[in-house]
Amino acid sequence: MIKLAEQLTHSISIGGRKNLNMEGVQHVESFDETELVLETNMGMLILKGEDLHITQLNLETGHLAAEGFFNSMQYQESKSRGKGKGILNRIFK
Repeated sequence: MIKLAEQLTHSISIGGRKNLNMEGVQHVESFDETELVLETNMGMLILKGEDLHITQLNLETGHLAAEGFFNSMQYQESKSRGKGKGILNRIFK
């Protein structure tokens, strides 16, 4: 059984903008040579770059390794997190 602390582990290491190692990956939404879209335990993560390749993926442990030339990294809030706030904003307009 996976402990709660292990489920929340999330880390990213990028060496020289060429090698990426990451923990906390739950699902790979999409990928191609210019973009990796990942669901992590800390939200959606979009990695952009050139000549990107996934070299290792283990969803049981949440580990992902990739290589290429990384240009940007952006987190997006999950859709379920924003729903409550959006409804309240509409009610109190």
